[in-house]
Amino acid sequence: MAEGSFAEVTLRVFRGDKDGGAPADYSVPLVPGMVVLDALHWIQAHQAPDLAVRWNCKAGKCGSCSAEVNGRPRLTCKTRMDSLPLDQPIDIFPMKSFPVIKDLVTDVSWNFKVNRKIPPFQPRPGVAWKMDQRDVDRIQEFRKCIECFLCQNICHVLRDHDKQEQFGGPRFFVRTASLEMHPLDGASRARLLKDELGIGLCNITKCCTEVCPEDIHITDNAIIPLKERVVDEFYDPLLMLVRKIRSAPKS
Repeated sequence: MAEGSFAEVTLRVFRGDKDGGAPADYSVPLVPGMVVLDALHWIQAHQAPDLAVRWNCKAGKCGSCSAEVNGRPRLTCKTRMDSLPLDQPIDIFPMKSFPVIKDLVTDVSWNFKVNRKIPPFQPRPGVAWKMDQRDVDRIQEFRKCIECFLCQNICHVLRDHDKQEQFGGPRFFVRTASLEMHPLDGASRARLLKDELGIGLCNITKCCTEVCPEDIHITDNAIIPLKERVVDEFYDPLLMLVRKIRSAPKS
């Protein structure tokens, strides 16, 4: 598509609150390099000053401007208008997995309740404070997370099955992995993963990995290794036999 082929584009933006709503159409003049968040700001400035949009850094680092653009979870500040089909209205909707507060702003406070369940870093007693660079690199990937919650939004366990009471979601498997795989940490979070965060409900579709704006390999590097730890801890028959022998009373 040649630059400047479209003088204006239509954004179809959800307007409403927790009681319901409907999309409204707005015509926005295109500017070279414009991103979806720019277009939403233009609507606020010229047509709908009461349009609710959450944003902060506009640099892809705060994770605030998450929304669904043409049905796909995205950061609106990183989604260029010229990457979208401009010959038809562009749908902008709030994240489906969270309750709507107003327009594109959702209530993501449930995520922070899940976060409080996870025990923090607990160094092993007497551990030497040295780490291999490979261990540093391994957990550094998880620390890139900006908590945009796009992975939580796309996860079908939360999005389609509403398992918020039984499931922690990809974001918190990433956080747990950053602690469990830390070579100086001495805590085990395997029972938490199994009983409270419900990692067994994840069937590894990798949809969370596909939408991560930081390109964290959520499924391969966090969820699958954590699943293996849970299986080793609770379902490995050899380990179960060893524990049974060790716990048997001495004659």
